[in-house]
Amino acid sequence: MALREECLWEKLTPQRPEAPRFKGELSVDVCVIGAGITGLSAAIHLREQGKSVCVLEAHRAGHGGSGRNVGLVNAGLWIAPDDIEAGFGEAVGSQLNRMLGAAPALVFSLVDKYGIDCQLRREGTLHMAHNARGEADLRSREAQWKRRGAPVELLTGSACEAATGTRRIAAALLDRRAGTLNPMAYTSGLAKAAAGLGAQLFDQSPVTRLERQGQRWSVQTADGAVSAEQVVMASNAYTEGEWTELRRNFFPGYYYQVASAPLDDDAARRILPGGQGSWDTRQVLSSIRRDADGRLLLGSLGNGNQKPAWFLRAWADRVQQHYFPYLQKVDWECTWTGCIAFTPDHLMRLFEPAPGLVAVTGYNGRGVTTGTVVGKAFADYLCNGNPQALPIPFAPMRPVPAVGLRSCLYEVGFSLYHAGQCLRIVI
Repeated sequence: MALREECLWEKLTPQRPEAPRFKGELSVDVCVIGAGITGLSAAIHLREQGKSVCVLEAHRAGHGGSGRNVGLVNAGLWIAPDDIEAGFGEAVGSQLNRMLGAAPALVFSLVDKYGIDCQLRREGTLHMAHNARGEADLRSREAQWKRRGAPVELLTGSACEAATGTRRIAAALLDRRAGTLNPMAYTSGLAKAAAGLGAQLFDQSPVTRLERQGQRWSVQTADGAVSAEQVVMASNAYTEGEWTELRRNFFPGYYYQVASAPLDDDAARRILPGGQGSWDTRQVLSSIRRDADGRLLLGSLGNGNQKPAWFLRAWADRVQQHYFPYLQKVDWECTWTGCIAFTPDHLMRLFEPAPGLVAVTGYNGRGVTTGTVVGKAFADYLCNGNPQALPIPFAPMRPVPAVGLRSCLYEVGFSLYHAGQCLRIVI
């Protein structure tokens, strides 16, 4: 079977909403730039509070990382909660931990409220220790989250093997707050919900200029201009053009995935039988999950678009054979890559570079839940002006030094590690 370059989530979301290209002039309370999870969450919550809203998308809703990620509905960030409080300070860090700890519940509530068909599973996620150091890290994370009242549990022994489907993992941290979904279907559902509430959505409408005109903002495209009292910049890793400094406040990284054909035999059903999504504790991590049709999805950091199909297939075979050697030969069906906005300290940033203009970047790979929370927080802040609605305070824009070099070094490191996996030097 040839390995196709195709996003599985797009294939499984045939009813993606389409919107017209923006032309002419329009006046609204809030203009949202970017129809990903953050922008659409903002649009929904702004409309729920009575604001008139338009959303300008350079491509199509879900085009970026929002529709191309692993689909883990995670609580918290990649880094541990104690590290978050160390990075932001105890007061701000504890508020962020609380808001992101409750983030899966917000996603679930939106899915329920607006009837979004996105293959949602609410059975949690599994963070899997690949060695003794990883197990020690998970024991520390378990203690940190339990101090904060989170329903997490470290599985070991037979319970761990039964939950993960592999003997290669000695311990796995089960987070019952979390879950999995089809991210393109979730994003498309948010777009449909926003439009149903009266937000005006426009595809194929990249912003070319943003400028202050009196007391309002002029958001310009090639074919028109939106006049808005307030603007939400929600383009994150997919920010395009020279009209904003936002793209200089992160460095882009990539994440690729490889999906099998549907697997429905007894051996395949041993893999993550509880429906959880998972990822391991390797520095260059591997993610593992199943979809609603039984496909096995493997992913890792790196740009799959720059790797030949034989390399991606060899990598997927190596990871599958390491963790699940009891499977028969796996036919790998498709592969795709998404872009991630990284920051040097792995912490996100919120910006308010001018009154009525808010922006975000640096989800560092946690876009489903973090984007949903930030979109709602921006809406609440713009409606009532209370900074307590935000998960963290606004920060000044400080461009990341040597953005291109950082991205290149990350990619080289990821590629060398994956080559070592293919050659069975490392796993």
